[in-house]
Amino acid sequence: MNAIVSNPMFGLWLSILAYLIGILIFRRFPHPLTTPLLLATLLVILFLKLTHIPYKAYYNGGAYLNMLIVPSTVALAIPLYQTFHLMKHHAKSILLGTFAAALANTLFTGLVAKCFGMRYFLAISLFPKSVTTAMAVGIVGKMQGIVTVTLVVVVATGILTSVLGPTLLRWLKIEDPVAVGLALGGTGHAIGTGTALKYGRVEGAMAGLAIGVTGLIYVFVSPLVAALILS
Repeated sequence: MNAIVSNPMFGLWLSILAYLIGILIFRRFPHPLTTPLLLATLLVILFLKLTHIPYKAYYNGGAYLNMLIVPSTVALAIPLYQTFHLMKHHAKSILLGTFAAALANTLFTGLVAKCFGMRYFLAISLFPKSVTTAMAVGIVGKMQGIVTVTLVVVVATGILTSVLGPTLLRWLKIEDPVAVGLALGGTGHAIGTGTALKYGRVEGAMAGLAIGVTGLIYVFVSPLVAALILS
């Protein structure tokens, strides 16, 4: 058993199997709460808890999936190139909308942290929760936050966006493909972009664009808001 668990392929295949089970459940009971990614996460956690397998042993193989985050994000440039005309046509709306969203997000995070008396380094670790993992780690590193806390918050935000995003968009009657893509990608980063791709090519392209634009804006906005509120 130890030989199996210590093999890097164990974590990799466990992740893939959990996701496949999640897909089967979602097809049988389609609902925001049965999103395959959410179910896969819960299944992996439950399996590790029941079998008492250390997370480090699982992560030996799970790290290979983590390495695919950056190339998969870069691959989003393909649908973005195919819908480049939309990006040029909506450039002003995209930039202003993303900037307003990032500013509101960081202000709300800072005020909540201040209200609950969070320590400075814990509070700033929550700021880039809507930025893709690779960029969030860089932002928090520059701000001297706690990287492990940021990683947990980033993943949780992406999953919540994937679960609740479609329902909120439907309730608010937001159907424009550009708006849908920007909302999901700008809030849920790579995970939200995966949800946006289910809507269509335009939504996926706009979500991929939102990842990059949101990350760049957060680099400048996060330190300023943190200094303004948390200091």
